[in-house]
Parts: sequence; structure tokens; C-alpha cells
Amino acid sequence: MSGTNNVAHSGAVYAVLSTPNDAAVGKRSFDRCATDEASELRAFFSGRIIVSKMEHISGAFKNRNWIVDLLAIFFGIGTWLGVNGTFIQLPLLVNDAPEGWSLPSYLSVMVQIGNLGPLLYTAFQKYSPWKLNDGWTIHAVLLIGTLSCLLTAFFYNKTASAMGSEHSVALFILTIFTALNACTSSVLFMPYMGRFKEQYMVTYFIGEGLSGLLPSVTALVQGIGNTGSCVLVNITETGQEIYEQATQPPLFDTKVFFLILFGLMVLSYIGYTLLHALPLAKREYAQVTVSKGNKYVYGQDDNQPKVDQLSRGQYITLLLLIGTISLFSNGMFGSIQSYSSAPYGTKAYHLSATLSVIANPVACFLAMFLHFTSLRIIYVLSTLAAILTSYVFTTAILSPYPPLYDQTIGVVLVVTAWTLVLGIVSYTKLGITTVMRAQGGQSLVWVGAITQLGSAIGAISIFFAINYTRFFQAADTSC
Repeated sequence: MSGTNNVAHSGAVYAVLSTPNDAAVGKRSFDRCATDEASELRAFFSGRIIVSKMEHISGAFKNRNWIVDLLAIFFGIGTWLGVNGTFIQLPLLVNDAPEGWSLPSYLSVMVQIGNLGPLLYTAFQKYSPWKLNDGWTIHAVLLIGTLSCLLTAFFYNKTASAMGSEHSVALFILTIFTALNACTSSVLFMPYMGRFKEQYMVTYFIGEGLSGLLPSVTALVQGIGNTGSCVLVNITETGQEIYEQATQPPLFDTKVFFLILFGLMVLSYIGYTLLHALPLAKREYAQVTVSKGNKYVYGQDDNQPKVDQLSRGQYITLLLLIGTISLFSNGMFGSIQSYSSAPYGTKAYHLSATLSVIANPVACFLAMFLHFTSLRIIYVLSTLAAILTSYVFTTAILSPYPPLYDQTIGVVLVVTAWTLVLGIVSYTKLGITTVMRAQGGQSLVWVGAITQLGSAIGAISIFFAINYTRFFQAADTSC
């Protein structure tokens, strides 16, 4: 669907209502979002809204096409899969890279260069008299990401001389193209999903969460998460015992890992192709007019209540909020997690890393049943996320001796904090995206652009904070 297209199917979705049947049963109104009613907030935390949602789960299952749900998940997997996989594979990549453990810093810069993709796309759509066909553009972007994973499998360890020393030039270039796919997805893939009924945005975000979970699970099977054990290798003349950390070789090498990611990217590409072409998918379009430049105007079904628009202040506030959330969650959390949790032990670090990755798709899955549109709930959840963010930043800055680092309660607190903050952030971002989707126009494009801007600012800031200040000190995890 490109250019100007007006789709008006029966049972079309406008704003946050899935179908007219939902409107009749649930009587949910998007007016709550604009007027900040406290009733939904009280219901949310008192449990009444959960009971109500559970009563209508059967209706939610009936008012959706599960094939479209599955295709939306596959489509979402192709967003950050390559970038996440590259960073997850770092423990093995550094063994072949001449940069050693400085490699993550270089790769972070390559990812930021990938932000040229959304920048150029947005500028072209805004200022050029010729507008890109978003359907074919997504095909091209997914192909770039897919081929990048395939080529990385064969050239990740190829080096070349640059600026007087050896560097992983092939990996750098391929990471830029992998990041081009990932970064552009925020301003291209997400707005594309705006033409579907609102519930499919949730399953798309589940897929985006799986783009981090699936490489993590693959790496665990590979054996990257194995911390090894301390082995006695020598005893000095004075009787001092010398230990070294011994680890088992991985089950399969980096080449196989990236070939697995390539297979998942192919699955994502097929999912998008079917989502874009199948008639059954087009029947799940919302009642919407999409004009050039990804401008959306949603229609009004006779069976649904009139939807109020956000005020200018509310609109800007939500954009600033999602930008701030992205600054921390996308830009900083990955860089500070080891400083925050490693002082509590290697098990605490791996547990917090694993559970926090799982929290993302789980939060999006829960949003299928525990949906909300209240600005008050968004603000409350954002406040909770800010408190938890303050805690994990405190433990990171105080590394290698954060509070309770030598006690079990400290391990429980840091693992719980990381799991909750990532889950709440994912849930809140989905809520903001849902609210902004209903505003029409280029709201989803703005959400994607601000998300990438916040992520870039956060990544660059934490890069300099870690490498050029003494705020963050790594814990000693040697034997």
C-alpha cells in the first residue's frame, strides 16, 4: 500500500479500539488519553482492569487474524536482530579482532553511522518532490540487513591496514549496513504498521523484542554464557597457588552463529513480503488514508466513539518522554549493565542480562491483554522506570563496590531492578506508540525519529563517559 490509498473494510479499526464488538463490550474511549482521567489509573493498579481484560480475552482472540499476527512478529524480528547479534557475539569476536576489547567502542560508532539511514530517509520524504514508496523501500532495507548477516558470517575476521594499524575493516563496514537496517526500521517499519489495526502494532513489538531474545538464546546454546571455572595451574616456591580461568570451547563458531541470524532475517523478509502482499493481510488494514510521505488519516467507524486529539503540550511531552526513555534504554543500558551487575558475581550478571532481554517481549505480550491509553498510567510507569534507572546507574557508578555487593539481597535487588526496568520501559514505549498512532499524520514517523535521536545521544554520551572519565570502574572477575 503506497501513495494515496483509502481502505474501508467492515470492522476497521480507529484509534485504540480493535473492532466494533470491542467497542460495544468494553466501552473504552481514547478520550481518557486526552483528558487524563484518574479512573483508568485507579482501575489499573487496583486490579479491576486486569479482571475486565481477562473476561474479554476470548473476544480479543476472535477479533484478530493469527496469520497476520505471526507475520507481524516475523517482520519485527528483522529490526535489530543483526546489531544485537553482533554485540552478543563480542566475547568471540574480540579473539580475532586486532582491536581486542576496544572493539565494542568501534562498533558503537559504526552503529551511530547507521543513523544516517533514517536521517536521509526522513529528509528525502520531507523535502523531495518525489516520495519513496515505503513498501519497496522496506524490501530494500530488509535485503541490506539480510545480506549483511550473510556476508558477516564469512568476512567478520578479515582485517586491513587503516591509519597505520590493522583494523577489522570488513566487520566495521558490514556493521554499518546492519545498523542501517536496524536504525531505519524506527522511521519506516513502525509507521508502515500504522496502516494495520491497532492490535497488530503490539505483535510487531513482540517481534522487535524477539530480535534481542533470539540471538541471546542462540549464544547461550553456543556456550558464550559459560563463565568457566578457576583451575589450579601452578604453585610457586613460596606455596602460592596460581589459578587461571578455563572455559569450554563454544558448541559452534561465529560463522555458524551469523548464518543462523541470516536464516532468521530470511524468515523476517518472507514474513514482510507476505504481510505486504496477501489479501488476508490487507483485510486487516485499519480504516485509514495513507498519503505520500507516510501521512496517516484514520477514519471514524459509526460504532466507535469520537476520538479527541492530544493537545500540543501533551503531544510534545510524549515525544520528549519516548526520546528520554530511548536515550537510556537503547543508548545507555547495554553499556552500563556489566558495571552495575558484575560486582555481584558472574551469575548475577548473566541472570540480569538474560532476564532483562526476556522482559521486553514478555511485556509486549502482556500488552495484548493489559492494554492502556491513559496518560496518567504512562506518567506513573515512567516515574517507576526513572526510580529503577537511578538505582542501576548508582550501582554502575559505585562499581566495583556498589551497595550490598557481597550479600544475597544485593544480588536479588540488582537482578530484579534490571528485569523490571526493561519490562516497564518496553511496556511504556508501546503505550506511547499506541497513543501517538491514533493521532494520525506523521506521528509514528516522529516517534521513530525521536527514538533514534535519543538512542544516538545516549550511546555517544555513555561512550565518552566510560572511555574518557573515571565514573565507571569494572569489577575484577578474574580468579
